[in-house]
Amino acid sequence: MEGIEGIGSGENGSSSEGRPPNPLTTPYRKCLNNDRVVVPCKKSLVRHASLMKTKTVDISVEPVVGEENHETEFIPIVRSGAWADIGIRTSMEDVFLCVDNFMFNYGLKNSTDGPSAFYGMFDGHGGKHAADFACNNLPRFIVEDEAFPKEIEKVVTSAFLQTDNAFAEACSLDAALASGTTALAALVVGRSLLVANAGDCRAVLCRRGKAIEMSRDHKPICIREKMRIEASGGYVYDGYLNGQLNVARALGDWHMEGMKGTDGGPLSAEPECMTTKLTEEDEFLIIACDGIWDVFRSQNAVDFARRRLQEHNDPVMCSKDVVDEALKRKSGDNLAVVVVCFQSQPPPNLVAPRSRVQRSFSAEGLRELQSFLDSLGN
Repeated sequence: MEGIEGIGSGENGSSSEGRPPNPLTTPYRKCLNNDRVVVPCKKSLVRHASLMKTKTVDISVEPVVGEENHETEFIPIVRSGAWADIGIRTSMEDVFLCVDNFMFNYGLKNSTDGPSAFYGMFDGHGGKHAADFACNNLPRFIVEDEAFPKEIEKVVTSAFLQTDNAFAEACSLDAALASGTTALAALVVGRSLLVANAGDCRAVLCRRGKAIEMSRDHKPICIREKMRIEASGGYVYDGYLNGQLNVARALGDWHMEGMKGTDGGPLSAEPECMTTKLTEEDEFLIIACDGIWDVFRSQNAVDFARRRLQEHNDPVMCSKDVVDEALKRKSGDNLAVVVVCFQSQPPPNLVAPRSRVQRSFSAEGLRELQSFLDSLGN
């Protein structure tokens, strides 16, 4: 088992125990401090030509039949915890970040009612450098953008692309950093939840026991991704992008020929965003790497986590429970889970309403029953 606190150093546990890392104290401080890497904070969004039609997907809120909808009154109370394990792999390349008080910890005034929180999951491949770099720098690009939090989707999408370009420049100065990572970021601002995803990490919202997928897995074999890849000059072979990667979107991988370029490429770093308004029906969010989803379906994970939270109401323990269960199910990858609760109380027991069906015998049925009873008496 490998503990990861914040960005992957320290112990597993809740984000409320410490402040997020200062990017200038990371292993990349030389790249960022000595003017060897210039990372400007862009105020405008540069989109890949192949993704000009990408839009934010709104997840609708379905009121529960027979109950009042207190949507306008609900203010989420965020509590988070996380756990990670190396699994059967020889190295650990998953990194996560939990910040329950995002704006405060990054020196901004919270201008909205309710919480301001950031949660990230980064699943590295070919090394851990890209995952560490993205974890350290993606939140910084978000808070440094003047449009945050008013234009949150635009800001977050731009931050993904800026992080990708900054890592490309870092790799040009130090070839040993060459690697890639998937990236998923979830932001809670007031009652709004936005999930931005590039890769095959997944975020699943529990809405009164029902699993609501807040991200799509970007696999090369997915029809939309395959069409985008081919339109960008790439191809899918045996389920792999250009025969090399089993994800269609990722940060990094600039060292892989034919994947990325200044004018785009088949491997995109642009995230797909989904948003929803949180209500009192929303209980918790699960964010996990693909090692978890290899052995859990979304609803299965929600059911499992919900039972654990009903037992102990602890997001840290719940995250560990999910990881331990994935190990029992023989997942063959690194494992990392973040659980974010939106209520102070554990999820309530759900009682399925009993249907009121009136049953009666027909005259013919009564005659048959009488005939049967008469036959018993003979």
